[in-house]
Amino acid sequence: MDRKEITIITADDHPMLLKGLNDELITNGFNIIGQANNGIQALELILKLKPVIALLDIDMPMLTGFEVIKMAREKGSKTKFIILSFHKETYYIVQAKTFQIDGYLLKEDTFFEIEHCISEVLKGNVYFSKSIEEQPLNTASEELKRLNLLTLSEIKILKFIAKGVSNQEIADTLSLSIRTIEKHRSNIIEKLGLKKGNNVLTNWALINRTTIFSQ
Repeated sequence: MDRKEITIITADDHPMLLKGLNDELITNGFNIIGQANNGIQALELILKLKPVIALLDIDMPMLTGFEVIKMAREKGSKTKFIILSFHKETYYIVQAKTFQIDGYLLKEDTFFEIEHCISEVLKGNVYFSKSIEEQPLNTASEELKRLNLLTLSEIKILKFIAKGVSNQEIADTLSLSIRTIEKHRSNIIEKLGLKKGNNVLTNWALINRTTIFSQ
């Protein structure tokens, strides 16, 4: 595909970073058709302009990059999504894999890495920055596999837990006994490979809310 045919929307709430990225893309022949400095604006541009690729920061006002991707896909968007972020912690990699994001780059990467990512994504491949160590990638894959071991009932209960709902309230809502809810919690802890302890599941669920609600 000719680079002029590769329409791109960029989104970042840091004006200087956004300008630098756009300048590099334009200088190298890519077609920037829109830019946004918050998640709502990014979503609107993606749905309206239907770019081939959207390069998104994670931490944006109004909607995060992950939320933009989820909502755009729910609306039928065929855009390829590449995250460009400072974050390389396992938590973010798990979310990226959960949302089946096409590419994940770090802001420390060279422009060559961005070009390579775009090329791989256009071929239908998933590309993660070479700067991300194997351990976070492997750990993220394992966490996602464990989450996929949960039954639909367990996922439903986990979503309640992630909202901070008590066992009694979950039991009342689902017309189940407290004992049944506690058994489900125990099973979830075991399947997720969590160490047993006070509030271990609640804490895990609160930290991984985005991943849980993508299920």
